[in-house]
Amino acid sequence: MAGRRRGWFRSSRDSEWIQQTRSRLADAFLDMDRRQSAAETAVFASDELYPERGFGARWEPVRTRCYEAAGIYLALSEEMETAERDNTPLPGGRERVAAVIGQLGDAARAVDEFYRRDQARLEEAVGVRGSVPQLVQQVKVNAARVRRDAAESEFATYPSVLRRAAQVDEALLTLEAASAQEAAGARGALGAVRQAANRLEALARELADALAQAPSRLGAAKTAVASVNTRLAAVRNRAHGLAPAYSTLLREFNAASSADLANNERESQRAIDAANDALDRARAALAENNPESALELTTSARGNLAEAEQQVDAVTKRLALLREVRADPRATAQAVRFRLRDAQMLAVSRGLVGEWGSVLDAQVDRIDRISEALTGRHPDYLAYVAELDTVTEFIAGVVDRMRKHAGQRRE
Repeated sequence: MAGRRRGWFRSSRDSEWIQQTRSRLADAFLDMDRRQSAAETAVFASDELYPERGFGARWEPVRTRCYEAAGIYLALSEEMETAERDNTPLPGGRERVAAVIGQLGDAARAVDEFYRRDQARLEEAVGVRGSVPQLVQQVKVNAARVRRDAAESEFATYPSVLRRAAQVDEALLTLEAASAQEAAGARGALGAVRQAANRLEALARELADALAQAPSRLGAAKTAVASVNTRLAAVRNRAHGLAPAYSTLLREFNAASSADLANNERESQRAIDAANDALDRARAALAENNPESALELTTSARGNLAEAEQQVDAVTKRLALLREVRADPRATAQAVRFRLRDAQMLAVSRGLVGEWGSVLDAQVDRIDRISEALTGRHPDYLAYVAELDTVTEFIAGVVDRMRKHAGQRRE
């Protein structure tokens, strides 16, 4: 009876207003909720795949605003439902409804502003996230096919094929583990799945490339062995001149000029022997139908031969250098003086005499002292050249600093 008496004081217009208002409120709420859901899906995808972008932290205050608006909406809806059912008044109803609709609209606009600011990247994340399952399936199927081809290939025992096949197997296990984590709902697992799928795809491609290149390895290995054999003979021939050149250095020049070369003959022979050993093993690998190992061994042999050549050249070039300097010592010093004069002219033209003039002038005396020290029956021409080279490097450093200084002043 009490409920009925309360109803006597309400008009049918109030009930109609409540029904219409609840519909307006629901529309505003559903509009906000739809926008929020779309944005949240995109943010979740971005955080899964590209956590470094940090969308989750920026989305949180917008998300909180939506939840607050939703909470107020639900509370008011419950009050309106009670008022309609019990025919009771709704104090300040119209003002409260307007405020809630406004709050829902503001929250929806905040979502739009957030989304539009980075729409391209958010939509990219959604698209990529949706493509991950298909990517995983395609990659696994392709990897299985390539792995099967490798196992059945006549080149299955080649090191490049074995190594890449093992990498594919490991990558497949990694992908399976990441997929299991993603299925269990682990945070960030989708990004790990995508990364693992991309890695498996790349490694499967490398395995396929290794299989495609395998048939050409035999011819390449034969060519490499022949080439290294020719080079070995040439280096041996050049090495014959090392001992006479070193003896000439000892006989014609100051002992200090060749002290650092005393072990070059032994070291060059050691490198030649190592190259010969690698070449023999390369030939054996070819005989065993293992051209890739043969290629690796020829690469090692080339490295040894390069080392042997350096040991030989160090002696023969030293002899040539010292003879050239001995023939005209002044020419070596004069070349440095020309560089110094150019540097002094640069200082004048750039207005840097006050800063660098005395420094450069001091090099004149330095060159004179170096030249005067070149005395005796067997002057130390190597030390002479080394000291002049030091002056040359110093002058070059000053020139570089003057040019940089002038460039900074123009800026």
